[in-house]
Amino acid sequence: MSKLALLGGKPVVGKDKKWASWPVSDKKDAKLIAEITLSNRWSYDGPYEWKFAEAFTKYQGAKYGMCCANGTVGIQLALEALGVGAYDEVIVPGLTWQATAAACVDVNAVPVLTDVEPGTWNLDLKAVEANITSRTKAVVVVHLYGSVTDIAGLVKLCKKHNLLLIEDCAHQHGTFWKGQGVGSFGDASSWSFQESKVLSSGEGGFNMCKTKDAFYKLYSLRNCGRYYEACPPVFGLKKPAGFETTLQSGNCRLTEFQAAILLGGLDRLDKQVKLRDANAIYLNQQLAEIPGVKPMHRRKEVTQQSYFNFAFSIDPKELKVDNRQFCAALNAELSRTDDFEPPYRPLNMCELYKPTTKTRHKLNAEYFKAINPKRFNLPVCEDAFKKSGLVVHHSMLMNAKKDMDIVAEAVRKVVSQIDEVRNVKVASAKGFKPLPA
Repeated sequence: MSKLALLGGKPVVGKDKKWASWPVSDKKDAKLIAEITLSNRWSYDGPYEWKFAEAFTKYQGAKYGMCCANGTVGIQLALEALGVGAYDEVIVPGLTWQATAAACVDVNAVPVLTDVEPGTWNLDLKAVEANITSRTKAVVVVHLYGSVTDIAGLVKLCKKHNLLLIEDCAHQHGTFWKGQGVGSFGDASSWSFQESKVLSSGEGGFNMCKTKDAFYKLYSLRNCGRYYEACPPVFGLKKPAGFETTLQSGNCRLTEFQAAILLGGLDRLDKQVKLRDANAIYLNQQLAEIPGVKPMHRRKEVTQQSYFNFAFSIDPKELKVDNRQFCAALNAELSRTDDFEPPYRPLNMCELYKPTTKTRHKLNAEYFKAINPKRFNLPVCEDAFKKSGLVVHHSMLMNAKKDMDIVAEAVRKVVSQIDEVRNVKVASAKGFKPLPA
């Protein structure tokens, strides 16, 4: 009988093992929700919304910030507030959740899908510069999973080419680069509070920005076009002079109920991020010693790293298996069904990113051709998805340090029995379902 659990052997840990779950809440959260319910002030510039907005913005070290409906619309609002629109080219990574590129199309811009670094799956700055044209207006950078882009280098590159920079920080609540929070480097940033994220209210989003002008425009765009006058005096701002006209927009606001959950989550956030980071560092040290296994590269400038997903790679040539085979064997050793998965499907082959299926995007034949994702070549993205990449939800890192030993032991066992893994048949990349946003 094989030693692999997937093939009938005994797993490293049994099904009775209790692992950390997500999301997390406590009695204080429930009490505050009850108070808001009875207050009859449920939305629209409520006190809890702005209390959270100021606190979260301060935590990340940004200048201004506000809540919005979700991370997807947050990217769209940032683009609109900064003046990105029809036919402008916007560089985005090819390995990200589809919303990053879809938001660009929703403002009639052209997402230019760009390849990533193999060691971080973040934007490759050489590929970024190669894709800059006279029509390029902005870069939307995604700090993916548990890695940070070379943000200092990217800021320098954007200044060199006079490009706007928007940070998609959906995975990075609590990450700091030389002590400065991500999301505060670009002209604006967008955040997600969807249920799976490390700071969550079920659904929800956030924008940060550097200037008063961007703040006033973001406020108007997320609040049915109203200009900034109704909300309490936050960030030391008063009724703006010179911005008293309304903007065409819609309702992209957050509720007081969501703000209450976020306040509780923010109280817990830093401690949780530090736990995940310590466990990730410890686990990566062990993974680095296993043949054919490659931890993700951590830049020396990162002083605290948050993790939406913990990621690592295998060397398919050395191990002679692909990531789907490895995931199946590893999940069986941990008695989990599908915790370890391949990373996001690259946007040039993503079943959820299909901009040409919407009639409203058919501005003209040239534009329709430009937004077709199939025109882009993304070899590193495709290798990560099809062959080498593995990710697991951040809740794995919220367990005890000894549990990281269990994960490492499971990886060692799979590698030690890699000849057996080569015989495992699993779903192809074409039929693999993506992780939730």
